[in-house]
Amino acid sequence: MLDSIGTGVAVLRSADVRSIEDDYPQDGDYREDNDFFYLTGLEAPGGWLVLVARADSGDKTILYLPERDSSREKWSGTRLDPGPEATRLSGIEIVRPARAAETEIQKLVFGSGSPARAGALYLRRGPRETESPFFQRLVFSDRTLGQPVRIADLSARTAQLRLIKDPDEVERLRRAIAITGEGLRAAMETAKPGMHEYQLEARLEYVFRRDGAERVGFPSIVASGPNSTTLHYDRNRRQTEPGDLVVMDVGAEYGYQTADITRTIPISGRFSPRQRALYDLVLGAQQAAIDSVRPGIDLQHLNGIAREYVRAHSDTLCGTSPCDRYFAHGLSHWLGMDVHDVGSYATLLAPGMVFTVEPGLYIPEERLGIRIEDDVLVTPKGVEVLSAGIPRTAGQVEASMRSR
Repeated sequence: MLDSIGTGVAVLRSADVRSIEDDYPQDGDYREDNDFFYLTGLEAPGGWLVLVARADSGDKTILYLPERDSSREKWSGTRLDPGPEATRLSGIEIVRPARAAETEIQKLVFGSGSPARAGALYLRRGPRETESPFFQRLVFSDRTLGQPVRIADLSARTAQLRLIKDPDEVERLRRAIAITGEGLRAAMETAKPGMHEYQLEARLEYVFRRDGAERVGFPSIVASGPNSTTLHYDRNRRQTEPGDLVVMDVGAEYGYQTADITRTIPISGRFSPRQRALYDLVLGAQQAAIDSVRPGIDLQHLNGIAREYVRAHSDTLCGTSPCDRYFAHGLSHWLGMDVHDVGSYATLLAPGMVFTVEPGLYIPEERLGIRIEDDVLVTPKGVEVLSAGIPRTAGQVEASMRSR
């Protein structure tokens, strides 16, 4: 990370603790800021991470953590403090009390007497950094020195690092995907006409928790009948009816990596002939795109391949014009610590990148939506479908439902 900032000071804050009374958290009151966790491996409310890159005095990394507070720990448990355990867990040798952070950061930026000599101040975009009172004072206090602080964007640099997953991240992602797959199988085996969408959601998320997921990576989408044509429907209150298709777009989070898998099932256990024909069209478009994944191309190229497949294979399924007019969204997004993870979509694929492949058709007048989504890893020679073990073809889905 230090190599990417040249000369300057980069500052990241940890996440804020949510209020049990005011924020209505449903999966615990704390989830660490992604970049802070990525660079430290810690959950540390009230923490600061400072990266200092200096051509003359060398680089250093400083972690600031709050000191222990026994009165607060009665309510929230023991917290990591600035001691040797923090160094052991994070690998960061310099760990100091958080009460000293603001004063010391200011000295790091202005200590040379000239912000220009100190280099840029690297911050992430967003109100937590740019609008906080401390950062406002830091940025505008340069006027007394007659030298402006050059503010640089840290977000793009952390995003570029996060695009390439290391082996540990891939293993955590594999686990998240495996848990998600077990939840989807359980829902397939449970599904029957008359169930409410929230009952399928409960079955899915029970398995997520049972198998060790810390939380869902995003609100679960269980969309039946007409709801299946709403791309991000997540109310999950409708009662299913015979003949409905149900789009289940879900993901368990494990170790700060989230899966994102979609399967479309026939609530009655078998696809109608028309449903199956449309399903196979979506599946064919997905496979055409997956077969084309390799280092050196971009996601827009894959999107074009999927859309061209739909146009070329629609026949008369959607009347006199191809079905791609019902393909209402892009094919892919990056995946990792966030379900729509950071990174430019113009980036050329490289080994270690993970993204979704998710074509879909949504026909409101038929109350019919179909989406098939899998998570893929770019390899030196092509691609690995990380979610390949989850029932995907129409026959596999029907077989899973028959096993109930």
